Amino acid sequence: MDSIFLITVLIVIFALTFDFINGFHDTANAIATSVSTKALRPRHAIILAAVMNFVGAMTFTGVAKTITKDIVDPFTLPNGSLVILAALIAAITWNLITWYYGIPSSSSHALIGSIAGAAIVAAGFSELQWGGFLNILAALIISPILAFVAGYIVYTIIKTIFRNANLAKTNRNFRIVQIATAAVQSYSHGTNDAQKAMGIITLALMANGYLSTHEVPFWVQLACATAMGLGTSVGGWKIIKTVGGKIMKIRPVNGVAADITGASVIFGATLIHLPVSTTHVISSSIMGVGTAHRVKGVNWGTAKNMLITWVITLPISATLAGLAYVILSFFMS
Repeated sequence: MDSIFLITVLIVIFALTFDFINGFHDTANAIATSVSTKALRPRHAIILAAVMNFVGAMTFTGVAKTITKDIVDPFTLPNGSLVILAALIAAITWNLITWYYGIPSSSSHALIGSIAGAAIVAAGFSELQWGGFLNILAALIISPILAFVAGYIVYTIIKTIFRNANLAKTNRNFRIVQIATAAVQSYSHGTNDAQKAMGIITLALMANGYLSTHEVPFWVQLACATAMGLGTSVGGWKIIKTVGGKIMKIRPVNGVAADITGASVIFGATLIHLPVSTTHVISSSIMGVGTAHRVKGVNWGTAKNMLITWVITLPISATLAGLAYVILSFFMS
C-alpha cells in the first residue's frame, strides 16, 4: 500500500476520533447549564445537543478553510502528513487527559497549539503563517473576555427587566426558555468546533496532493458532523458537573443569560471564519453572569484552576506534538 495513502487514511481516522472526543468533551459545556437547572433531563439534553451539533456542522465551512491556510501552508510544509498526524495525536492525548480529570480545557487551543508545535519541530518557526496564526490566537484570547463582559451585560439587563417578577414563576418560565437556548448553543458549537476536524482532513488532502483547493469536500463535512454528533451522544458528565455546578449555582435565569451570550459569541466567530474555544466562551459567559448576579457567588477557585489549564494548553499541546513528530519521523522515515 502506498505510504502517503496510508498516512492520509490514518489522519482521517485520527481527525474523526478527535471530532468524536470533541463531541463529548466540549459539547458538555453547551448543555451543562440546562442539565444543572433540570430544564432538560441529561438524556434529552444529549440527544438535543447531538442533533443540533450535526445540523450546525453541516451548515458552515469557513472556519475549516481558516484551519487549512492560516496556520501553515499545506503546499510547502515539509513532511506535512507527519506534522498533521503528530498534531492530532497530541491534541487527542491532551483532550483525554483533561476529560479524565473533569477539566473543561480547550480543544481549539490543543489543536492549534499541536499544529504549530509539530510544524516548528519539522521546519522551524518560519514555517508558521504568522499573520493568520496571530489572528487565530487573538480570537482565542479575546472571545472569552468578550463573553465575560457580554454575560455580565445580558444578565444585568434581564435582572433589571424582571426585578419585580415573582421569582418562582420566573424561574419556571426561564426553564422552558432554556430548552431553546441550549439548542441554539449546541447549534453554534457545531458551526465552529466540528469545522476544525474538517480543516485538518482538508489540510492533509491538500498536503498529499489529493486536493488542490481549500474547499471542504462534502464527504469530509458529513463525516465530521457525524463523528461530532456521535461523540455528543456519549456525553461528558465530569465536565458537565464542573461547568454546571462548580463555577456558580446556576438558576434558569442565569442559564438563559449564559446560553444566549455563549451562542452569540461563538456564532459571531463562525461568521468571520475564526475558530474559538467553546469551552472558554461558555465558561466565561457563566462567570460574567455570576459576577453580575453576586460576585461572591462565583467559585473563583474553580475559575482559577480553569484559567491555569487554558494558559498551559497551548505550550503543552505544542510540546506533545513536537515529541510525537520526532517519534513518528523515527519510525516512518
